[in-house]
Amino acid sequence: MTILRARPAPILAAVAALAATLAATGTALLAGPAAAAQGCRVDYTPNQWSGGFTANVKVSPGDTAVSGWTVTWTYPGDQRVTNGWNATVTQSGSTVTARNVSYNGSIPAGGSTEFGVQGTFSAGGGAPTGFSLNGVPCNGAGPTGAPTTMVPTTAPPTSTPPTSAPPTSTPPTTAPPTTAPPPAGCAGAALCDGFENQTGSTPSGDWTVVNPDCSGAGTATVDTSTTHSGSRAVRINGAAGYCNHVFIRSTKNLGSLGSVRYGRIWVRHTTAQPTDHTTMMAMTDAADGNKDLRMGGQNGAMQWNRASDDATLPEQSPAGVAQSLPLPTNRWACLEFMVDGSAGQLRTWLDGVAVPGLTADGVPTHDIDGQWYNRTWRPQLTDLKLGWESYGGGSDTLWYDDVAVSSSRIGC
Repeated sequence: MTILRARPAPILAAVAALAATLAATGTALLAGPAAAAQGCRVDYTPNQWSGGFTANVKVSPGDTAVSGWTVTWTYPGDQRVTNGWNATVTQSGSTVTARNVSYNGSIPAGGSTEFGVQGTFSAGGGAPTGFSLNGVPCNGAGPTGAPTTMVPTTAPPTSTPPTSAPPTSTPPTTAPPTTAPPPAGCAGAALCDGFENQTGSTPSGDWTVVNPDCSGAGTATVDTSTTHSGSRAVRINGAAGYCNHVFIRSTKNLGSLGSVRYGRIWVRHTTAQPTDHTTMMAMTDAADGNKDLRMGGQNGAMQWNRASDDATLPEQSPAGVAQSLPLPTNRWACLEFMVDGSAGQLRTWLDGVAVPGLTADGVPTHDIDGQWYNRTWRPQLTDLKLGWESYGGGSDTLWYDDVAVSSSRIGC
């Protein structure tokens, strides 16, 4: 038999007073597994260029698991989010709200998940503030006038933006760093080259200049004025028009890597990717009639392309192109890729962040890799070529440095 005990009058009065306070201040109690602990962290890592940015956001709930999450933050400047991946992202005024998607809502205690955003700005950027997870302030921030179990429902967090610019908010847009060495592990790669052993003005030795199809105005030279690290890089003057193709091709035997190949390339260029199709990297596929697997761009964003049937990744629909990213101009960017020939899969990272539209995961998805899997694809890549092809309008000046190819991921 269950005995119901009456609550003492003072307790009932206290509860009633608390409820009245909540109603008056516009706050609400959090309950259930979606709540976050005070130990939560939201790590925001931006990559910014003139007028635009991307950011990788890592969500860590701390010592309390969550079964669904909503992350919010506030921009101090005029940043506007235009796209997001691995989350549903909206913006109202200066406040951004990101909610989990179907496959990443549950985060265990001590675990984390990541998503990304892309955006623009005009007058200025600055580091975002007021990070919260399911309404709970994160990154060591205390509550803003309410108990830790309460969440404001009418006003965004009021934490004060920092008075000085954060060290990572403005990547260099003119001179690149010149002292950063290639990351650890590169020395064990099948190809690891910062072009420091180049002694002439034309790439030679471990590289040879090639002109697929026909040669014209495109040139490849060793440059000592613009480098990612060390004292040398390769400069490609890429001209518009089909007959101006120019590449440098590695003379290393890259066909012995096996079915899984990881690549890491630091690249810098001057001109935004045009609407027309262009290529800046190519690899011969022995399983596809020795036609090239190509990385370049179309419709203003990066894409992969198969020379044998002109399939693209992502599909060149507006929804597909929106899942890719433009290659940033006038700064060094780290481009990574993975090709698994046995599984027929391909993945791509820009500055360490995965690009959903440049991912072929083995399961055809409309707007992304549906066209890519219109036939069985099991590549056997044998070389690496860096340079420029334009199949219409579009010229560009590019620099390549700190290039690595390995059977495991090297990183940026």
